[in-house]
Amino acid sequence: MPAGELFTAADRHAIARAVRNAERACGYDFSVCVATTEGDSRAYAEAMHAQLDEPARSVLVLIDPVARRLEIVTGAKVRRTLDDAEVGLAALAMQTAFAAGDFVGGITAGVQQLGEHARRPTVHHAEGR
Repeated sequence: MPAGELFTAADRHAIARAVRNAERACGYDFSVCVATTEGDSRAYAEAMHAQLDEPARSVLVLIDPVARRLEIVTGAKVRRTLDDAEVGLAALAMQTAFAAGDFVGGITAGVQQLGEHARRPTVHHAEGR
């Protein structure tokens, strides 16, 4: 089923806004792909992630609604501030929303959560010490 059939214009706008907010929150690039995958969905997601402009500083969220699969791939630089446990929490939140029938809400909440968790810690400099 093509992603265009799943989303209204308002849905696409909400997802795009969540992506922009996540990118602003942490400075990394986010991509969301809703597609039917054939074979190993993780391998498919990793191959897509590798084709991004800057994979080391990118996060790819792949949702296959037909196979009911969710894959989140993070680049090497992203993993410095976003660990597997935080990715797992975002995935759980997304899957919970999907199970309740809130597909767009799950995507937007999960992407925003990933952006917040990937936020670089604030560095405070001590003056004159």
